Amino acid sequence: MSSLPKIQLYNTLSRTIEELRPITSGEVKLYCCGPTVYNFQHIGNLRTYIWEDILARMLRQAGYKVTHVMNITDVGHLASDADEGEDKMMLAMKREKKKSEEIADYYTKVFFDDCAALNIQKPDIVCKATEHIAQMIALIKRLEERGCAYQAGGNVYFDVRSISDYGKLARLNLDKLQAGARIEQDSNKRNPHDFALWFTKSKFENQELQWDSPWGRGYPGWHIECSAMAMHYLGEQFDIHCGGIDHVPVHHTNEIAQSEGATGKAWVTIWMHGEFLVLGTEKMAKSKGNFITVNTLRENSIDPLAYRYFLLGAHYRTQLSFTLDILRNAQQGFEKLRSALIQLRAENSPAPMLSAAAEPFKVEFFESIRNDLGTAQALALVHKTLQSELPPSEKLSLLLTFDEVLGLGMAHWKAAQVELTPALQALIDARKAARAAKNWPESDRLRDEIAKLGYIVEDGAGGQKLKKG
Repeated sequence: MSSLPKIQLYNTLSRTIEELRPITSGEVKLYCCGPTVYNFQHIGNLRTYIWEDILARMLRQAGYKVTHVMNITDVGHLASDADEGEDKMMLAMKREKKKSEEIADYYTKVFFDDCAALNIQKPDIVCKATEHIAQMIALIKRLEERGCAYQAGGNVYFDVRSISDYGKLARLNLDKLQAGARIEQDSNKRNPHDFALWFTKSKFENQELQWDSPWGRGYPGWHIECSAMAMHYLGEQFDIHCGGIDHVPVHHTNEIAQSEGATGKAWVTIWMHGEFLVLGTEKMAKSKGNFITVNTLRENSIDPLAYRYFLLGAHYRTQLSFTLDILRNAQQGFEKLRSALIQLRAENSPAPMLSAAAEPFKVEFFESIRNDLGTAQALALVHKTLQSELPPSEKLSLLLTFDEVLGLGMAHWKAAQVELTPALQALIDARKAARAAKNWPESDRLRDEIAKLGYIVEDGAGGQKLKKG
């Protein structure tokens, strides 16, 4: 597998760009933290799933065999990432007056519908927390056996002092952290930064989802879920773990602690995290009520793929400011690209082979995307290719190849169907008659009338052609 191309990724653990060196040559095992399905996912959440999709596409295009696993959290995620507040599913039950299973099923379906609209490929394995309770219990028992977990007040906690490097991902120093400075005091804990592995009814008596366990009837903590499912499908050591930047200080820090505490081995080679989408001066968040969904985009006449295009213009590790007006501007660029590609496809077939003049475009594109997902540079290459002097068939071939990674769905783009209303048909017929009579001023006037309805008329050998303006 030495012929596989070099790929470099930023590792949050080392704070450096590192060359990907898979544990198993030619294979990449990838775990991505999935949604907590108690509400709609906002487009800030979906930014993470888009760059993770680009990562998986890039790895596969480079020739790697990829096993992409994503979890669905349908129990155990409290209102904060730490052991505070109510279970988010319980909050949704109160809000919607439905059972947790109904809520989880509905929002899971909406999530994957949104992913389809954004052309996000479904992971190879999607695993629900509620279907992997046995694996979580087994992992907690291992932690007890290794002296990393203890029971108190009916719950089971991870002892952060049981490992020497707790907090290494977030560069935390336990000795310098003031007790309870950022987390709720729990008298059951030996250390305020200890975290729950298993809750019994001592935490929430009205929890709908509960299971029998060696520690009493209850349910798992959020952090143990990802560790148990990732190990179940990818093994005790794997290559890449992804998520949002907000997962670094608590969720991913605790995942590492419990996973390495249980196995005594380094767990994940490369940790990747994406930055926030910023609305105004604040990150988008459901708790603040300032979130925009895929459906919000549609209600504002914005193609969800225009949002994906917008994201390509910024690096995944860069905070990105967002307004609907900014996105409308991006949609104009997206529509120009789509129109150009549709015209290329209508008049050409992809070149079976690239010329020496075309190869540098391909080389530059993949050098950019394989260097920590340099999507902005890669997108610039798309436009550079379109504006080049290359033959149209080679332009088309390059763009379709690039899109295997960018995921804009170019191979499926089609010209918009024009709905011929009676008023529009009357104008078209009148203009046809004016042109037949060589009444050019009237023809131009009617063309302007058609433009007011949002359509452009193109005159050619086959007569008038209409397209969206």
